[in-house]
Amino acid sequence: MPDKPRRRTLSVDDYVSGVLAGNRALLAQTITLIESNAPAHFEKAQEVLKQLLPHTGRSIRVGITGVPGAGKSTLIEALGVRLVEAGHRVAVLAIDPTSSVTGGSILGDKTRMDHLSRHQNAYIRPSPTGGILGGVARKTRETMLICEAAGFDVILIETVGTGQSEIVVRSMVDFFLLVLITGAGDELQGIKKGVVEIADAIAINKADGDNKLRAEAARSEYNRALHYLAPATPGWRTKAFTCSALTGDWVDQLWSTIKTFRQQMLASGVWVQRRQDQSREWLQTLIIEQLQQTFFDHPAVQAELPQIEQAVLSGQLPVTTAARQILRVFRQATDDHS
Repeated sequence: MPDKPRRRTLSVDDYVSGVLAGNRALLAQTITLIESNAPAHFEKAQEVLKQLLPHTGRSIRVGITGVPGAGKSTLIEALGVRLVEAGHRVAVLAIDPTSSVTGGSILGDKTRMDHLSRHQNAYIRPSPTGGILGGVARKTRETMLICEAAGFDVILIETVGTGQSEIVVRSMVDFFLLVLITGAGDELQGIKKGVVEIADAIAINKADGDNKLRAEAARSEYNRALHYLAPATPGWRTKAFTCSALTGDWVDQLWSTIKTFRQQMLASGVWVQRRQDQSREWLQTLIIEQLQQTFFDHPAVQAELPQIEQAVLSGQLPVTTAARQILRVFRQATDDHS
């Protein structure tokens, strides 16, 4: 049986031109390259990203989170379908935690957004994290930039609504939406106060049928609470609304709210300032992560750290003294090789 012909290795120009041309196959391959943890792919991925950067930044970036079962995916699909039918190009990036048991993805985004995923002006991509939030920050941010370069003017980033992923997503989007439902106990205790404080709008979903009156009561309760909280975005008052992804109620108003937010924040300068602050924070975070990895990977540190750790655990060495000692080991080792 003859060997299958090997697929040609794509060049940087292949990736860049494919993304800019809106080629969906090359868009997917470019994102796969960006997401790769293989050292051999890193330099090429970063060069591709560097060449695409001038074509990024023109989208509206919306983060969407909420308690499990709140209907985030249904709401995202309802909003996405409205937008593509209105002429927008929509990319949905779902931050997908990897199962610690099986190692596989636990979200089936294209299955859950079947209608939207079939539309030619929509693109849905889970972002597997391997359980590491640093992976979320880099891979999802860079995937977002690739989608912008491909011409998507609305980027919707969905989180599972657990842990610290909401904070990570807030740090990379313009507008942050919190999706909640009624009937999960005390409405104000059903989700961390910290998540409410970073939201630009709160949607009480599934406000239909017998649940409509309860949803309206929850909306009023949240709006009373929001009155006492500092705004998540300077110059913008966060409000709670009721909606139904099932019937489509308030979906159009949600988009109108996001557009109004964009207009006001552009006029006040907050929009540009937020994006600059996010880029600065991202830079500093990556520097810290790289320094940490360089430190712990250094042979001198790996040689000395076990003994120093043992001295701390046995009560022979104060933690502060131990930290200073291992840092001194690292500095001396790097000075010797400089």
